[in-house]
Amino acid sequence: MEITAKTAEQLRITAEEFELIKQKLGRTPNFNELCAFSGMWSEHCSYKNSIKWLKTLPRDGKKMLVKAGEENAGLMDIGDGYGVVFKIESHNHPSALEPFQGAATGVGGINRDIFTMGARPIASLNSLRFGNLKEAKTQHLLAGVVHGIGHYGNCFGVPTVGGEIYFEDCYHTNPLVNAMSVGILKNGETISATSGTVAGNPVFFVGSATGKDGIGGASFASADITEESVQELPAVQVGDPFQEKKLLEACLEVMTTGAVVGMQDMGAAGIICSTSEMSAKGEMGMRIDLDKVPTRQKDMKAWELLLSESQERMLLVAEKGKEHLIQAVFDKWDLPAAKLVK
Repeated sequence: MEITAKTAEQLRITAEEFELIKQKLGRTPNFNELCAFSGMWSEHCSYKNSIKWLKTLPRDGKKMLVKAGEENAGLMDIGDGYGVVFKIESHNHPSALEPFQGAATGVGGINRDIFTMGARPIASLNSLRFGNLKEAKTQHLLAGVVHGIGHYGNCFGVPTVGGEIYFEDCYHTNPLVNAMSVGILKNGETISATSGTVAGNPVFFVGSATGKDGIGGASFASADITEESVQELPAVQVGDPFQEKKLLEACLEVMTTGAVVGMQDMGAAGIICSTSEMSAKGEMGMRIDLDKVPTRQKDMKAWELLLSESQERMLLVAEKGKEHLIQAVFDKWDLPAAKLVK
């Protein structure tokens, strides 16, 4: 297909950004590449509009064990050889579209950010904003969001220990659904979201199979929602808290094998995000074969595999020669573990 500025606009890439992409590549991108830029250049993934303000905030301190933004979650020393890991993230747009799954997958995603670093989640919190409680729409959103938060947390086995809620007319179309997770780990046992610096290490896809749910979620999470546009939004991710419980235990166990180089949750923008971010951190290129990605729907296209935000998935880089240790753990927990290289 012919790729034009109009194609880019449909993927929420501006004409100026499209020209910049062509300039950087030295050619016009193909559709798969354009989809990758759509996800990775979204505000949700790149903070392209807010980064200049975020950079003005303090990033380190004497109790911080990693700098702010350095890993998937924050990590602070709490004494006696232990650290507390914490993360807060919004799932506003998915919750506006499908309140139960939108809120539930927000809880699931935030917990994965905790245990992908090696911490066991121990508590969840939330901060919610809705419109006028007398409105039927607000009542529908409130009931769905509260049910979603409670359902995922209860099934996953992590209690919600606190939260806050306010109602104002300005949140009628765009409710705010902020989920927070807190975990603990022993200092020095952190796993980093990196490819590592050694060439030839294998890349594994672990966790649930990939479907078409949530495709384009990162870019739509960065867009404005209006009463008119809400009908045009993509399908919201569908969570499975029981699968995530197994993934939690498998990830914490596989970290003890000594075979893990790095690991990252496949959250916003899916595979393209986790592969590119881990590669950038390790300053090491990464090759994966999409036809080796476990799928739950037939004939998925390359761009769908790249951008799917199906839940309960991780990208894991293993030490070469220790692949059998990775496979054994995930086989034990009855979870897919596919090596994404030939």
